[in-house]
Amino acid sequence: MEQKNYEKIYEEYRNQSEEQGESKTNTFGKEEIVAVRKNDDGDIIAVKTNSGRELDYVSALDEAKAGNLAHVDVFHKYGRDILRSEPDGRKDNNLDELPLF
Repeated sequence: MEQKNYEKIYEEYRNQSEEQGESKTNTFGKEEIVAVRKNDDGDIIAVKTNSGRELDYVSALDEAKAGNLAHVDVFHKYGRDILRSEPDGRKDNNLDELPLF
């Protein structure tokens, strides 16, 4: 396959991802995670939303799966669901970088 075909296929893939991301990032009425609580190992065990709600990790996963939390994704890794910030090229808004509560 010629290099140009690889680039064309990749560009189509990126455009599709951006279109899906745009439809997914409707944040109207959704809470945002603004702080996290970590255990002694540094794992996130709870989150706090901009409305003041404190959610344990499993509840936060459920809220994210239901589409109630903005700017987060749930993906399956290590045999379980994991909550993470939507990739946007910024590190300051990653869940691990948020303030502690």
